[in-house]
Amino acid sequence: MRSRAFDRREFLLLSAAAVASAAVPAGLAAAESAPAGAVTDAKAGWAGYDKALVIDALGSPGGSGTGANDAPLSAAELADLHASGVTAVNLTVGSVGGGPDVFPDTFERIGFWEREIDTHPDFLMKVKSAADLDRAKASGRLGIIYGFQDATPLGEDVNRVKIFSRFGVRIIQLTYNRRNLLGDGCLEPANAGLSRFGQQVVEAMNAQGLLIDLSHCGHRTTVDGITSSKQPVAITHAGCAALTDLPRNKTDEELRLLAKRGGVVGIYLMPFLRSHGQPTSADLIRHVEHAVDVCGEDHVGIGSDGVVSRIELTPEFVKRHREDIANRRRLGISAPGEEEDVYTFLPDLNGPRKLETLAGMLLARGHSESRVTKILGGNFARLFREVWRAV
Repeated sequence: MRSRAFDRREFLLLSAAAVASAAVPAGLAAAESAPAGAVTDAKAGWAGYDKALVIDALGSPGGSGTGANDAPLSAAELADLHASGVTAVNLTVGSVGGGPDVFPDTFERIGFWEREIDTHPDFLMKVKSAADLDRAKASGRLGIIYGFQDATPLGEDVNRVKIFSRFGVRIIQLTYNRRNLLGDGCLEPANAGLSRFGQQVVEAMNAQGLLIDLSHCGHRTTVDGITSSKQPVAITHAGCAALTDLPRNKTDEELRLLAKRGGVVGIYLMPFLRSHGQPTSADLIRHVEHAVDVCGEDHVGIGSDGVVSRIELTPEFVKRHREDIANRRRLGISAPGEEEDVYTFLPDLNGPRKLETLAGMLLARGHSESRVTKILGGNFARLFREVWRAV
C-alpha cells in the first residue's frame, strides 16, 4: 500500500467518529448551542426537505473512511447516511498533487469505493448519469459521484480523460491550490491561465460529457475555464471574495461569468467564510445570499467540503487538526485562512441533517421554498443533467 500525503478530508473523516469530550472551547460550545446572529430564530428544519433532491457538490460520506488507506464505513456511519436525507455527494477519488504514484493511487481509491458500494447496496449507489440521481432519491440511498480535486492523475495524457470517464469519474477540477500542467491554482502568484494542455483537457471533458470544476483554480485559470468550455462549468466548493478576500474565494466577476454561462457555485462550510475566528451558519448564509444576489437563484448550491456524520471536537481531533495544518504548510498547499484554532466545520451545522437545518434558516429569513429547493440541490441537478452524457 502506497504512502501519500494526509489531506484535510482524510483528517476530518478519521476524526469525526471520536468520542465527545469536555475539552470543547467555550466559543465553539456556544456556537453549537444556537446559530449566531440573525439566524437564531430559524426553525429546526423544513417539511419539504425529504422530498427535495439534496446534493452536496463536494463532500464525503460517513465519518471515518475516504480512500484505500482508510477504514470501511461503520454501521453508525451508514445509519447517518440514511438519516441525512442527502441524495448525492461529489466524492474525491482522485489523488491531489504530483508524483509517480498519483495514477495508481487514484485507481486504488476508486477500487476502495467500488468495494464499499458493492458491500452496502442498500445504502450506497454509484452515480453515472443524471437519471441515477432520481434512482438514488427514490431508493433512499446516497448517490456517490466520482470526482477529482486535481487533474494530476491525467499526467500528460489527455486520453486519460476518456479512461477515467469509463471508470465512472464525472467531475474533474482542473487544478488544486498549486500549479499543474493545466493551469495555476489559487495560491500561484503568477496567476497564469490555462495552458495548451489545459485547453485540450477542457475539450476532451466537453467531448466526454464531464463536468469541469474550477473551485481551487486561480483567477485567470477560472476565467479561461469558464470561457473555453462549450458546456456550463461548476465551482463546486468556494466562498465569495467580496465578503472575505481570501484566495479560496471567488470574485464577483468570476461568479457573474459562471452564471452567465449557465454554471453553478457551491458555497462551502469552511474557515474561508470569514477572515478571522470560527465561522458559523451566519457566515454561510451571508455568502449564500451574496452569491444569489450576484449570480441569481438558479446558479447557487452547497458544496460542504466536509463529512456527513457529526464531528466531535476531542483532544485527539485538535491534535490531528494542528498536525494537518502543519503538514499542509510544509507541502505548500495550505491556503490563507487555515489556522490551528479554526476548525473545518460549522459548529451549529454539525451532523447528518445539517442541510435540513440550513434550509429552515433560509426559509426563516424569507427565502421561498422554490429558491431553497434550488440551493439544496436543484441547481446542481440541472447542471449535471445538462453536462453529463447518458451512459
